Order: sequence, then C-alpha cells, then structure tokens
Amino acid sequence: MKDVLAHIRRERTYFDGGFGTLLQAAGLPAGTPPVLWNLSFPDKVTEIHRAYIEAGSHIITTNTFGVTPDKYENYADIIAAAVAAARAAVGEREDVFIAFDMGPTGKLLAPLGELAFEDAVALYAASVKAAVEAGVDLIVIETMSDTYETKAAVLAAKENSHLPVFVTNAYDEGGKLLTGADVAATVALLEGLGVDALGVNCSFGPDKMLQTVKTLARYSSLPIIVNPNAGLPRVKGGRTVYDISPDAFAAYMRELAMAGATVLGGCCGTTPLYIEKTVAATKSLPYALPTYKEDTLVSSYTHAVVARGKPLLIGERINPTGKPRLKEALRGGDMGYILSEAVGQMEKGVSVLDVNVGLPDIDEAAMMKRLVTELQGVTDLPLQLDSNSPAVLAEAMRVYNGKPLINSVNGEEKSMRAIFPLVKRYGGTLIALTMDEGGIPPSAEGRLAIAERIAENAAAYGIGKKDLVIDPLCMTVSSDTGAALTTLRAVALLKERGFRVSLGVSNVSFGLPARDKLNACFFASALERGLDFAIMNPFSQGMMDTYYAFCALHGQDEACLSYIAYAAGGEEKQAQGKPALSCREAVLRGLKEEAVKEALLRVKEVSPLTVVDEDIIPALNEVGKRFEEKTLYLPQLLMSAEAASAVFDALKTFLPQKGKDEGRGVVLATVKGDIHDIGKNIVKVLLESYGFSVYDLGKDVAAEAVLAAVEETGATLVGLSALMTTTLPAMEEAVALLKERHAAVRIMVGGAVLTEEYAARIGADAYCPDAMAAVAFAKRCYEG
Repeated sequence: MKDVLAHIRRERTYFDGGFGTLLQAAGLPAGTPPVLWNLSFPDKVTEIHRAYIEAGSHIITTNTFGVTPDKYENYADIIAAAVAAARAAVGEREDVFIAFDMGPTGKLLAPLGELAFEDAVALYAASVKAAVEAGVDLIVIETMSDTYETKAAVLAAKENSHLPVFVTNAYDEGGKLLTGADVAATVALLEGLGVDALGVNCSFGPDKMLQTVKTLARYSSLPIIVNPNAGLPRVKGGRTVYDISPDAFAAYMRELAMAGATVLGGCCGTTPLYIEKTVAATKSLPYALPTYKEDTLVSSYTHAVVARGKPLLIGERINPTGKPRLKEALRGGDMGYILSEAVGQMEKGVSVLDVNVGLPDIDEAAMMKRLVTELQGVTDLPLQLDSNSPAVLAEAMRVYNGKPLINSVNGEEKSMRAIFPLVKRYGGTLIALTMDEGGIPPSAEGRLAIAERIAENAAAYGIGKKDLVIDPLCMTVSSDTGAALTTLRAVALLKERGFRVSLGVSNVSFGLPARDKLNACFFASALERGLDFAIMNPFSQGMMDTYYAFCALHGQDEACLSYIAYAAGGEEKQAQGKPALSCREAVLRGLKEEAVKEALLRVKEVSPLTVVDEDIIPALNEVGKRFEEKTLYLPQLLMSAEAASAVFDALKTFLPQKGKDEGRGVVLATVKGDIHDIGKNIVKVLLESYGFSVYDLGKDVAAEAVLAAVEETGATLVGLSALMTTTLPAMEEAVALLKERHAAVRIMVGGAVLTEEYAARIGADAYCPDAMAAVAFAKRCYEG
C-alpha cells in the first residue's frame, strides 16, 4: 500500500484544489450536485484529477464532498465511481495518493440540533466503509466548523479503517470555528483522537490565514495542512469567480509555508494553475516537520487550558461525596440544580469542572453521559471525567466534546490495561494516582517510583508524559501527622522529574474542625512546590484568598489585575455560596429548567408580558451582543434561545395568542442543489426565540417553491442560505424570481461562500454573516 505519511516526512506535499469551479466550467448545470457527475460523466471527473496531477498535486481528493446515506440512497455507488475516476487519473504513479473526501453533514448535532452523536458517527461510518472497499489511500475530513461533528467523523474513520486520517477545519478570521473552538482546542481534540495531519481550509483566501497557521504551528506536533480559497467569490457572467490571482495566491502560500505549513493546496476557486504556481513558489523552500510540543492541554468545545506556569483550579462541587443535596439531585434527575452548581463554580474562576456521579443506586454510565452533554450546553469549561469504572469513563469520553481530564488511572496493572486504551482511542489527559497493588507507599520516593512506572507503561500505548498529571495522594493529618509533609515532598520530587502534578487538596483535613484553615495553609505549601492542578471548593474564601494572593506574589498575575478584581468583590461577597438565579440570568446561562421555574414564580407577581419584556428579551439581546463581540459562542447562544423558548411555552396560557396574520412571518430555505442547512437551522431557532413565525422549507429548495411559500403564508421576509459555490447561481435565480413577482418582499442571504458585495450584486436586501445578524434584520423589517 502507498504510504502518504512517508511522503510527507520526506518532502513537501501538495493537495489538489477546488472541484466545483472546474465542474461548472465543464458544463455542470446550476443546482446540480457535483457528486452526481461521478456516475454520469466520470471521464470529465478524471480529466480534472489528471489536470491537478500534472500541476504537481500529490494528493487528489475524490469528488464526494457531502456524500452520506441520508442524502443519497446510492451513496456507495457514487463513492465507488468517484474512486474509480480518481484511480483512472493516478494510473501507476506511486507518488500520487487518493484521498476519500468527507465534509460536514449540514446538520447540528444534539443537544444544539436534532442529529444524535452516534447517528452522525453511523452516517460517516457507512461512507468510510464504502470508500475503503473502493480502495483509497487516506481519508480527508474537511471544511468542518464544529468540533463535535469533527469528532464523529474521526471516530468513524478510525473505527472502520486503518488508513491515515487528515482533518482540516474552517476557521473564521479570528481563528475560531462556527461553534466557538479556537485553534488550540481543535489541536488538542484532534491530536488526542490520533489523526495524522491537521489544518485549515476554505472560509477565505491565504491572505487571511497567516495568524491561524502560526497558532497551528505553535500547538501542533503534526503536519499542518493549508488549503485556502482563491479569495472571496463574486458572480461574473453567471459564473462564480474569485478575487485572488494564481500568482498572488502562490506568493501568500509561500509565506504560509515559511510560517509552518507543511502540506499545501487549495479549496474553492483554485484551479490547477493555482496549484502549479504554488508548487513553483514553495518547492525549493527549506522543509521541516513540526517539532513535538510538550504542552499539557485539556479542552472544551471552545478553548484549551494549558498547564504552564499559573496553577489551575478544578471545581469539586459536582461530586456526591459528602454532599446530600447533590445526591438527592442525582437520584431525582434534578438537572437544574446540578447545572447551576456548574455555573456557580465557573463564576468563581475555576478552569476545569470535576464531574463525578458515582452513587450505588443510579445508572452511573447513563447519568454521566447525560450530565456531560448537558453541562457542555451551559458552560464552556473543560471537564474532568471522574469515575472508578472504566466502562463509565469510556461512555463519557466518547460523547465528550473536547479533550478531557480523566480521573483516573493508578499503578495497578489492571487499571493501566483498562484505562490506557481508552485514552489512546478517545484522547484525554490522565490523572495518575501513585498507588498500586501494594497500596499507597509511605514515602515520597515510593510514590515517585509508581509515577515513573505509570509513565513507562503509558509510553508503550503511545501516551506521552505531557498527557499525564500525577496525583501523589494526600492523606488526612488527623490519622498521620506526617502525611502532609510526605505529600509535599512528593510534589517537589515529581516536579523535579518533569511531571505535572495534581492534588485533591481538602483531603488533608478530613475528620478535623475548621477544615478551611488547614486546607488553605496546605494549599499554599503545595503551590510553593509547583502544584499544577488543585481539586478544590471554589466557594471556600480561604482557598480562593490563598490562590489569588499566591499568583500575585509569584508573577503569575499580570499587573495583579486578577487579584485586584477578586479583592474588589469584598470579603462578604467572596464568602457567599452560589446565589439564587433570576429568570433573566437563567436564560442568559441557558438553564432551561431554572428559567421556567423562575418565570412561573415571577408571573405570580407581575404580568406575563412584563416577564417577556423585562427578562426574556433583554436576556436574548445581551446574549446576542456577547455573541457579536465573540465573548460567547454558538452553543451558549442556542441554549439561551432554547431556554427562552421554554419560558415562552410555559407562559403561553397567560399570553394573548398571536395569529399568523400579524406580519412576523419568515420563510427560510437552503437553495436548490445545496444539501447543507446547518446555518439555516440556527437562524430558525433564534428567530423563533424572538417570537417570529418561521416557515422552514428545508434544503435543496427550488426558487419556485420559495415563491409558493411566500404567497401561501403571506410572509414578507425570506432568508436564503448556501454553502457550496456551485449553488450560488441558484440563489441568484431565487432572488430574481422573488423580486420580479413580489417586489415588497425583503430577502436576506447568508452562507460560508457569500459576501456583502455578492449579496448586493444579486439584489438581496441584506447579507447576514451569522444568525444574530439575521435576527437584527428581521427586527428592523417588522419593528422598524
């Protein structure tokens, strides 16, 4: 079998470029899915592949973007024909590799959307199996804008093949994905899952990718792929063209190669000439693979936490040990209480949340999966998955969106045999306890020896030292007055040997009065010895005082800003526990159950319209503002919208009923030939949360069907979406038909391939780059 990874290790490697643009030039009719030409015109598909090979491409991608069983019943035939067309172009070339191309499903995954995670895995798995049977050399997962869907695709690829897996994500100009992930978070996830190369594609041209590539080079130990568009699109003579020339594109690609990109190619709008020019501009540059990075990372769906210098706090409150109210909530399924505990700890400044649901009288695995999913709907903090059961950890790790902390493994052979394969499969940073079959060694040196043995065994599974955090185990001084000193010496020894270290700080005081006083002193001593992670109660004023003071005194708090902000809260405020939430605050945080409960209490005192006007709408406006300022991301936006919708539903019996003739109707559709509707679905959720009546026509909708919906519903606002460049002419056709027949109808357009200039060019009334922009335009249309 051909070895694309060996080729990358040996020399700079080049992808091909855009396919849709060339198929259009070859006669693909507007609105026709490009993948269908694999069956009807395979020779033309082969000609395009051959042109890229002649231009210098080493990796050619099959014409299969978006092919899954839910969209095409004959998906296996389409994939087989696509691979055959590529193979006809490759011939006997040993230095050219066929990559099976997979893109997004076009759907949001639950809990944000309706597609279940395992259903997404199954869709991708079916396509992977067909591609493997057809005989490809690698799998490329591209244009992914959501880390959760990315994870589903990677698992499908790795669980159903032994082929190399490459992943490229579509970042915005700020270096974030649609659902909020930054570059470090994406790298942490993908390296944890064991992909073979990663990078960026689509979205925009190479002129706007430099900072993203530099950040990839900062965090990634893997080869970095860069496949930009040929700039921004516009329509000329009925065809989509782009604003960066082949020569300018190649000059930018040279700069990106010098910044650390190792595999170069193109996406929308790039032709074989773009690749030829890029090869000529970069082939003679010095070539080196990225260096191995030693950072210890854990991540959520938005960001990564890096254990570097400043110690990190792990909130311990979602653990039933010694917490009767939490036990009651777990047994009764009171998610509102548990989620509010998470939000409270987040507001106290922890970096990671511990999640332990171990009770003997509940289904621990089912509760852990449910809680992990719901927690990630209301907080973007990374989670520490905490269980004594490898089976429970496996369930939680599979559905977790990011690279979690795992608590824990220990030095027992059965523990390492059970846990290390899970980390290898799903990724994670492991808390490793210094105990084995002989128990907990009484000396610091004995605990260090266990840590080193754990690291040696982990390495045999391909798990590096950077993905281990050693817990030298603190025992209570009530039973052994030397316990704290032994643990502190172990912390110091572990740091000398280059390990990251964690402690459950409050264990030291178990069985003694005034525990906070002992905990705070011990915490300070551990921090002095280099403690990296502390599992602690963030509602303890003594612990938090110690933490902020330590960081300020040790140069880990720039200009003492965090300390000043903390101190400004006042002792009384810092001593408070978790405050009660108002309806408005619950909506802001996406706490659906809490929002409904508080709304029903409040409606006993004020009118339901007051609840809407003073709580719900202001909360949604604040969430929208934060989203536009990029301080809050799509998952939180949608969860807040869901909470608002739940309150509206609860208040319906108190509110005057609205008819469809009140002039707030919006028709939404993804245009003909385009089978991706994730953006449209997000807009639908937001519009409905603001009280608009939405008529969702779905995807692949003909212009005539949009017109019919406008005439049937009386709606005076239409939203059109497109992801694929090949479907832009269909959007132009729909706009023209609507304007011809109903000049008063306002039309907003959006999608990854659109620009404000293009929207104006085709006669749309507004270009909406995101869902909140669509809401704002709808409000202007109907409210003035």
